[in-house]
Amino acid sequence: MKTKVFSLLLLCLMVQSLMIGQTKDMVFIEGSRYIPLYGRDSTVVEVKDFNIDIYPVSTEDYKQFLKDNPKWRKSKVVKLFADKSYLSNWKTDLEPKDSINSNSPVNYVSWFAAKAYCECQNKRLPTIDEWEYVAMADETTKDARVKPSYNAQILAWYEAPRTKENRIGETPKNAWGVYDLHGLLWEWTLDFNSVLITGESRKDVDKDSNLFCGSAAINATDLMNYAAFMRYAIRGSLKAKYSMKNLGFRCVQDIKKENK
Repeated sequence: MKTKVFSLLLLCLMVQSLMIGQTKDMVFIEGSRYIPLYGRDSTVVEVKDFNIDIYPVSTEDYKQFLKDNPKWRKSKVVKLFADKSYLSNWKTDLEPKDSINSNSPVNYVSWFAAKAYCECQNKRLPTIDEWEYVAMADETTKDARVKPSYNAQILAWYEAPRTKENRIGETPKNAWGVYDLHGLLWEWTLDFNSVLITGESRKDVDKDSNLFCGSAAINATDLMNYAAFMRYAIRGSLKAKYSMKNLGFRCVQDIKKENK
């Protein structure tokens, strides 16, 4: 009997250890230090452990959010927080147009709305550093930036005409197990263009005044990484209330440290 109890306890501990830092529909990202595209004197950035959504937020996910949070519906949203394009591909407050598949990534969503969605899930938007850290992986390598095939694949997506609406999960997952960071749409980040102001302001994500103005990417460490420059360029052109066809989001979650 004692052996069975011990075995059961051991099994529970093993399952619990596998679930540490892991939640449903998210994957654990082990943090590290890396050199991003931007930075002063090739600044090394430290990314701490976190969880990230495996997929971008879907139309169906966002529809549920709107049901629970009426103030973010297109007819009720405060204009300060969303421009005229907000949810322009929805025919009513709770119904996307017939051409929109429920498994398509939600788009035409402002930064304010994306931020609110994540917070309602007890999550948050990823920082630029976190997003780029995960996105620099290809299917087999966690830092694939030196591989010609990595950049070529992303640039091919930029150049391809949009002939149909893509669905979530149709692009290959990367080495972390995350889908659709490239090849589907751009994604909001918490400090989406503060990197374009100063080398330090991207770290000060609590000051909203630092998030909404910028021009060109400065102090870049790899001038040949055109694909990443495209991402920084689009971020630099945005304001927080903007909504675009090619812009969606996903959420991340901090790792809760257990009290010892």
